[in-house]
Amino acid sequence: MKVFKFGGASIKDAAGVKNVANILNLYKGESLIVVISALGKTTNLMEEILRGYFEKKANLNELLLQLKKAHFEIASDLDQNGLMLNHILEDIFEQLEEKLQEDPSDNFDYEYDKIVSFGEILSTNLISAYLNMIGINNKWLDARKLIKTDHTFREGKVDWEKSVSIIKEKVTRLKEIKELNILITQGFISGTAENITTTLGREGSDYSAAILAFAIDAESVTIWKDVPGLLNADPKFFPEAVKLDEISYEEAIELSYYGATIIHPKTIKPLQNKNIPLYVKSFCNPQAPGSLITGITPKIELPSYIFKRDQILITVFPKDFSFIAVDNLNEIFSIFSKYKLKINLMQNSALSFSVCADNRKEKIHPVLEELSQKYIIKYNDDVELITIRHYTDEIIDKVVKKRKIYVEQKNRTTIQVVVRGVF
Repeated sequence: MKVFKFGGASIKDAAGVKNVANILNLYKGESLIVVISALGKTTNLMEEILRGYFEKKANLNELLLQLKKAHFEIASDLDQNGLMLNHILEDIFEQLEEKLQEDPSDNFDYEYDKIVSFGEILSTNLISAYLNMIGINNKWLDARKLIKTDHTFREGKVDWEKSVSIIKEKVTRLKEIKELNILITQGFISGTAENITTTLGREGSDYSAAILAFAIDAESVTIWKDVPGLLNADPKFFPEAVKLDEISYEEAIELSYYGATIIHPKTIKPLQNKNIPLYVKSFCNPQAPGSLITGITPKIELPSYIFKRDQILITVFPKDFSFIAVDNLNEIFSIFSKYKLKINLMQNSALSFSVCADNRKEKIHPVLEELSQKYIIKYNDDVELITIRHYTDEIIDKVVKKRKIYVEQKNRTTIQVVVRGVF
């Protein structure tokens, strides 16, 4: 059995949904689990709806109408001669509206998972119904009842034993049904033992595919994207970007750790544990070979570039000018952990400790406020973090140029620099 994952960019319109059908037709007769994200930029809109609901904003109804319009337009383009797809969407929107009429709890993350998850519920019901309508028989599955997590809302920690048992039992039973080779489910969303909705972290659909593949000992996982495969840089920043034909699990983990957007950071480990190959293939050109991630290290490793903009560099100094000791670091890390602020780079000296992080104001402000109670804080915002894997001096000179360098870290394979200015 193979696992496919289609992201939002692949299904942003009716043409994209029809292309999913075309790709599935290339694999007629094969057993597939198809993991699908929310349509296009729906998750961003769902987050706006959540804020409107939680903060009782006046534009909530306008945002909801925008969400409906996007989905019903695609449904109409797919089902011009009937209303079947519209009826399916209407039922789900009714559930969402009922939720939005309730008073929100005090737990923002709990409400986030309840509301934002509707994006995947809408997309998968729409696509599953459309595929059945055109003769591609499939069964819709609720990922909230398959992938079980703890109660860490917005970043659920997977209960592997329970999830594997449920997924195996469900998939085995469905495989016995004749002429049912395709199972459709959601990425990103999951549930607790009490069936409370959780999510696996933003952009977590890749991770969903890996969890399912691990549970069923899948033959492979394929992530379908609107690029020809894994690129060694974001072409928006680096026009000379080239495709990486094959990389190792270890290289993929390193790239995702440093912030490459190729795959969700948690995706590789479950696949590596069972040596399941991961393909990244072109949604626009499905016959092309794409890129492969396996346990084999290729002989030649091309340099890879990761550019993270809108960063903030925070430096912490003890007020009494004492050394930065283990107790200080423990206290500083606990504050970052409390506000779930991910550190992209860290460096310490005798009298200071510096971190580079995404400049997310809702997290940065409380972190700075709490740190400043015991420490002197200095920071630089609007900086960029550049990471180069398999660098050379020539490459460093080319990328960094004459920009102001605030922090530089280098080891045998990787260099990271925090700089001011645009590449």
